[in-house]
Amino acid sequence: MAETVRDCLAVQLGCVEYAEALKLQMEICRLKSRGFEPDVLLLLEHPPTITIGRNGNRGHLLAAASELAARKVSLFEADRGGDVTFHGPGQLVGYLLLKLDAGERDVHRFMRNLEESLMRCLAAYRIDTTRQDKYTGVWTEQGKIAALGIHISRWITRHGFALNVNTDLSFYDMIIPCGIADKGVASMERLLSKPCNLWEIAGRYTKEFGQVFHRNMILLSETELAEQLRRHARQISVA
Repeated sequence: MAETVRDCLAVQLGCVEYAEALKLQMEICRLKSRGFEPDVLLLLEHPPTITIGRNGNRGHLLAAASELAARKVSLFEADRGGDVTFHGPGQLVGYLLLKLDAGERDVHRFMRNLEESLMRCLAAYRIDTTRQDKYTGVWTEQGKIAALGIHISRWITRHGFALNVNTDLSFYDMIIPCGIADKGVASMERLLSKPCNLWEIAGRYTKEFGQVFHRNMILLSETELAEQLRRHARQISVA
């Protein structure tokens, strides 16, 4: 039997504060639990932000509050999986708001598919990547280039991945990334010895995501997404 192909709205948001992006994720998930059909892939950047996952160890945050303030880095506790990670300008963040069908309800496979979509995107730029047996994420000879952290409730997903494109890697000195002390971090800019067009990469990733996750990708603006969400919210309010 052929696998069902669902519609997925791909929206590039630019640079968004972490709390604002989380609020949008929560609203989309609420509406999906009330019948909003299309899945959503949000692609964005954050201002400098450190997040600690629900299984995170605060001991992996190395910077004092004064250093965070001096470098204008926000700190949040997140309900995603994983430990401590950094988000910032030049990093492509993808949030996956998906309703998983019965045949997709395998968390291990979901994470491997997410890795695969990123590895295919990086391969298009001739960057060799690998997996690590003990850890999630995408790895290069210089270290981890993409971190993953997901929350799934009633088979609706949120959170996603962070891919270092032109990221200032010095921010990672403030943490033990993902709680792994001996692996290092990498970026596309460092591996290719040149800056990369983040939004071109976002477009490429959208195509790879659609192929790996069997989604029909529909490109929308932020305004168009907001209108669809408002329309559905009005529908359920009068139902």
